[in-house]
Amino acid sequence: MSSPCDPKYAPAGDVGAALMAIDSQLKAIYDGRTGSNSEQRKLVDQYIASMGPAGVDALVDGACTLIYMFMEWLRRMCEEHDKDLIEYTVPSLVAAMRMMPRTFRPEVIPTMAGLIVAAGTGLSPSLWRAQYGDWTDAELNPLEGTVVLLAEKINRIADDQDFATRLITEALSRTDRS
Repeated sequence: MSSPCDPKYAPAGDVGAALMAIDSQLKAIYDGRTGSNSEQRKLVDQYIASMGPAGVDALVDGACTLIYMFMEWLRRMCEEHDKDLIEYTVPSLVAAMRMMPRTFRPEVIPTMAGLIVAAGTGLSPSLWRAQYGDWTDAELNPLEGTVVLLAEKINRIADDQDFATRLITEALSRTDRS
């Protein structure tokens, strides 16, 4: 039976813009800078501000697509090592969220964990979240933080600080050629 949250019904959104924002955050982390103080972060924020409501919606959908794609990569990795995807990802990500109270207020952690679980069970994170109404402003930074945490986890697994970004860039290149 097909679910209304099946990824085939979900808009992909602006994956490129979402990836740019995430890559900016990762570079700031790896360079030892705080994302909020870097010049690159300011440029990303200006770009997002110029998008307008439809552009921001596309960016949010793009971030959800990244969550789904990262969880699919993690699923394959877990299957190769006979691990349970949800058990392997959710507790460590929730623990990381709890250690960052300025980015992840306690009331948004269940939603962010739900996005990860939705993607981990083969559902579209954006369609899963849409069941509960419009995104709130309080959820937007945590959404970005969730994608950054997933990308950083993948980078650590691969022992390559650019692996998660390259993973998506290569997938987008393959899609463009099709």
